[in-house]
Amino acid sequence: MVRETRSGPRFSERFPEKFSEFGKRKPVEDGIVARSRRGGIGESWWSGRFLAVLEELGVGGRLSRGRTYARAGQVVDLVIAPGAITATVQGSRDEPYRARIGLRRFADEAWDAVLDALAADSWYAAALLAGEVPDDLEDVLARVGLSLFPQGSAELPMDCSCPDWSVPCKHLAAVAYLAAEEFDVDPFALLRWRGRDRATLLAALRDRRDAGAGAPTALGELLDRFHRPGVPVPGPPERPASAPAPPSDALLDELPPLTLDDGTDAREVLRPLYRRLGEPTDGAVG
Repeated sequence: MVRETRSGPRFSERFPEKFSEFGKRKPVEDGIVARSRRGGIGESWWSGRFLAVLEELGVGGRLSRGRTYARAGQVVDLVIAPGAITATVQGSRDEPYRARIGLRRFADEAWDAVLDALAADSWYAAALLAGEVPDDLEDVLARVGLSLFPQGSAELPMDCSCPDWSVPCKHLAAVAYLAAEEFDVDPFALLRWRGRDRATLLAALRDRRDAGAGAPTALGELLDRFHRPGVPVPGPPERPASAPAPPSDALLDELPPLTLDDGTDAREVLRPLYRRLGEPTDGAVG
């Protein structure tokens, strides 16, 4: 018995715009290449948490398709700005695609509540100044009714100009992986995505501490955070050559006002010396 088949145009003929996307991707010169060459991506708790949130939202299985794109350097550029991560991704077509991963920014009033909570404990300001995101920062935000990471798919809109119907497509997935690695290098990029860049955040913390918004924390209360037996002390996060180094006088901004007898703030007296010490040298001695 021979089964009759219905004749008709092939899938590639019915949807040529989709079929073309399944072709071989075009190579990119000087694309952004993931530092991780095998295995998982994301080294810090905050980048791992970001990717875990995507999996919790039901898109984790589709993320793996973008890992190859991220490691092949198909992402031409990537910008993490308040409210959106935008990128250009090269697929199989001549024209690269535009991809965007959105995130609701905290309102000014919400940021005020966050800054007040951070200023109330000098540990958080010190950790942020050192380029770290305290591992209990999520708890701090939760106490003021906020979450550092998206709580649902409605809070994380994604779109790409490619013809793929799935969300995230492999282009968006590649952007997510590279964003996670950027969070490893610069944890302040995660806070910037929520609406506050490093300079603005630390300046606001300094203002609150100078105004006495936060009382000094007793050293004994910080010892359990400083080091736990058996847990290695992490080194500073790796920073790409293009990323600016923290200012050499940044530590002074974390000190309370130090008023001398003549009314001068000792921090400003010391600032030129700190900046001088932070200048690169040619290796000469004496």
